[in-house]
Amino acid sequence: MEHDKKIVAAITAVMDYLKTEEEIIHQQTLSAQAVAQAPVTAKVPVNMWGLSGRQAIMQMRNLMQMKIFR
Repeated sequence: MEHDKKIVAAITAVMDYLKTEEEIIHQQTLSAQAVAQAPVTAKVPVNMWGLSGRQAIMQMRNLMQMKIFR
């Protein structure tokens, strides 16, 4: 009788585990579908002057770190 209880407990644990895995997969597919159906937002235009200025600042800092300027 004790042996039967252990088998039933093991089978129940495996079934619960499989059910949990199925729920996780179902939630992942729902979230993937929600992302695919999300509206695409408008792209922000790139500010070329700002990008050029930041690049120049980074280049100057790099030259200072290499101790080219004193």
